[in-house]
Amino acid sequence: MQTDIDPRNLIGRKAFDRNGTRIGTIDEVYLDDATGIPEWAAIRTGLFSRDAFVPLEPSELIDGSLHIPFERALIKDAPDFGVGRHLSPEQELQLYHHYGLDISAPPPLPDRDFGKLADRDDRPA
Repeated sequence: MQTDIDPRNLIGRKAFDRNGTRIGTIDEVYLDDATGIPEWAAIRTGLFSRDAFVPLEPSELIDGSLHIPFERALIKDAPDFGVGRHLSPEQELQLYHHYGLDISAPPPLPDRDFGKLADRDDRPA
């Protein structure tokens, strides 16, 4: 999904599944703790229904609506953690597994050689 969209502008937009069937309305948007990038949306699936969490990546915002590349049944069966609370890493992991999404490790930090600084062998004698 586009990362330059203000997550507050997603709330209230309609959401559709991969077949174009309306799922509901975006109720809340959850940001990644480390990057601040919108990662999950809670979709209100009906008047008396619960919210279903959906991944914003690989979803697309098309003509003002969120299009989620999963079947409605899978979305409605997503784990329910309640809205308005922080998603724990364990809960996010459950959601990634539910949608069959790859959760590759973050890229390694750049390798830095601090050895010379620490032992100072490069000082002139």
